[in-house]
Amino acid sequence: MRTLLIVFICILSFSTYSQSKLGEVASVYVTTANLDSSVAVYEKLGFPKIGSNDFPAPWAQVSDGTLLITMRKDNNPYIGLTYYAADVEKLVAQLEKDSVVFAQKPKAGDQIKRYYLKSPDGFTIVLSSNPGGFMQPKGTTLLTMKPTDFSAADKYPNQACGVFGEFAQAVADINQSTAFWKKLGFKVLSQMKEPYPHSILSDGLMIIGLHQTKNFSEPAVTYFGLNTLKRVQQLRDKGLSNFSEMQGKTNLVLKTWEGQHFFIFALGM
Repeated sequence: MRTLLIVFICILSFSTYSQSKLGEVASVYVTTANLDSSVAVYEKLGFPKIGSNDFPAPWAQVSDGTLLITMRKDNNPYIGLTYYAADVEKLVAQLEKDSVVFAQKPKAGDQIKRYYLKSPDGFTIVLSSNPGGFMQPKGTTLLTMKPTDFSAADKYPNQACGVFGEFAQAVADINQSTAFWKKLGFKVLSQMKEPYPHSILSDGLMIIGLHQTKNFSEPAVTYFGLNTLKRVQQLRDKGLSNFSEMQGKTNLVLKTWEGQHFFIFALGM
């Protein structure tokens, strides 16, 4: 899905941000019926557990130092994006001044304040108060990795998966979806028409890939790297098995048992 040329375009377009318009911490958010089992899967993917609690429901956080993933024990399947903020009400008020409309707001008695946004394609973004002192990982992404390190597999921040590239979203209308994310403070880093319309955006905390394609339909955490087949075989040796190919044998898709998709793709031409 990506060539090295596109990677360079993204890096040259990238600039740092003092703070996202959505909060101070960005996390992929997943529900799971078996929290311990999910944590064990992510540990095999290079995401050790960094925190857990039973309030307000059993949850755990895992991270590879670059990407933060939060899991809550819940039988209702859900995958989205959550931002945590010290003053979420202030951020919400500013977004509403910018004509951002929230699909759902917290009730008066809610201990944790959560504000829900829906993308044009039905993807959920939550702005939440920060109940646990969560911190944003500072690790290297594909946007901040030195070009000279692209060919050095030992420099990848996640030795199991590679380097985080994007949280991919399948969209129906690239222009409409790009405009939505821009209103939330995301900057377009690259926009291409081939092999299909797609955009890469970032707010400094999260990288979003918008893809107007039918090649996939579920949100997908995307990692890039060399020696894809070798790395996937190592994951298979750890007991992970639900892999499928996408546009070539070196681009693999892993679906975790609770439904999260991981793209483990080759980096290069």
